[in-house]
Amino acid sequence: MSHDLLPPALARALADLLGDDGLLTDPAERLTYGYDNSRRQAMPAAVALPTEAVQVVELVRACRRHGMPIVARGRGTNTTGASVPVAGGLVVSFERMDRILRIAPDDRLAVVEPGVLNGDLQRAAGEHGFFWPPDPTSAPFCTVGGNIACNAGGPHAVKYGATRDNVLALAAVTGAGELVRCGTPTTKASTGYDFTRFLIGSEGTLALVVEATLKLTPLPPLRRALRALYADVGSAAAAVARLMAQPVAPSMLEFMDGDCVRLAREVGGADIPAAGALLMIQADGDAATLEHAVAALSRAAQGPGLVALDAAPDQAAGERLWAARKALSPALRTLAPGKINEDVVVPVSRIPALVDAVQAIAREQDLPIVCFGHAGNGNLHVNILHDPADVAQSQRAQAALGRVFDAVLALDGTLSGEHGIGLLKRDFLARAVTPQTLALMRAVKAQFDPDGILNPGKLLPEDV
Repeated sequence: MSHDLLPPALARALADLLGDDGLLTDPAERLTYGYDNSRRQAMPAAVALPTEAVQVVELVRACRRHGMPIVARGRGTNTTGASVPVAGGLVVSFERMDRILRIAPDDRLAVVEPGVLNGDLQRAAGEHGFFWPPDPTSAPFCTVGGNIACNAGGPHAVKYGATRDNVLALAAVTGAGELVRCGTPTTKASTGYDFTRFLIGSEGTLALVVEATLKLTPLPPLRRALRALYADVGSAAAAVARLMAQPVAPSMLEFMDGDCVRLAREVGGADIPAAGALLMIQADGDAATLEHAVAALSRAAQGPGLVALDAAPDQAAGERLWAARKALSPALRTLAPGKINEDVVVPVSRIPALVDAVQAIAREQDLPIVCFGHAGNGNLHVNILHDPADVAQSQRAQAALGRVFDAVLALDGTLSGEHGIGLLKRDFLARAVTPQTLALMRAVKAQFDPDGILNPGKLLPEDV
């Protein structure tokens, strides 16, 4: 059955439900909702713009009756193809469900709709002296719903956790069109299965989130940034293991290899001397504890291969360094027109082995591969650079990707720390989990989404 167009009866039902401007069917409008940051594109049959949860319930029920696929969408910033409507069907954009319903400082929580921008939430929480820890590079324009869908992280995750660690409760609509609530507005709960954490990272394949209760964290009054330069990536990776083995947790711990250091300097405008690798380390706290934290982190950063260890002279200098780090991903296109960016994770103690393996793969495939990322979590962004117009390079890039995943799994790691699986890593999932686990995932999917209409073709590989 084709899902390129809405059946007339479904189109009428959705138009009645959503109003004249709540259902987009013009091809030009539909096209703009058919992409994400994976640079994949597909044409949906229509785009729904609900404004309240009851509309989401009814549109899912209507689509289920007609066997119409549904793809939930935030702002399309994900990199894995998870929000590309490869099966056609209805894109449900949550851009109009963008209300911060309440902020409760005494309970350290916020209740929001899924279309709230991460950056808007941070500003609203900041007025009360709080923040929400997930802070991906796209924070100014990604949505909380999208963060939930892929379990987004960011630099603060090393101390404060990723999305899964900072959501207390969810309301969501299953593929059967049932509104379910899971979790509680408390930081402790032991009442049955934890479906809240289960739904986070499910990429819209189980249910559509319509409300989230988020755990807020008090803003630290002071921050201090350190910059550690190393002769080579191995020395920097060993320093990460030392930093994470001592009691003071850095609030950020970012890794950049030599190519990234050069790009941060030449493209990002950072004042960084040449080095084989760099660690950006940040401590936060109050005046009574910050100096102790900085001293402890400084001691741990020292060791073989250290070239220089400097403190940012002021907060503005520290912010410029972080800005240069966030500019790295787009700057990589100055090295090659194409890149495959994988956010793999290994135990922190295995980072040196992962870096060595990636360097060997780069030599083997004769391609530049640069690494940066959230070293304190063992979450490195491995960027395989190539020219998509060069068939031989593209083939070597795909071979390198498989070799990287093999190396990660051999080191007890996993395929993704914060980007998710989506479309691009779907066929590798069977390497990362056992057949029994994969079968259980399929069974859970069938329970939440009995007709398979929610984001088909994503996350789970084809059942052959």
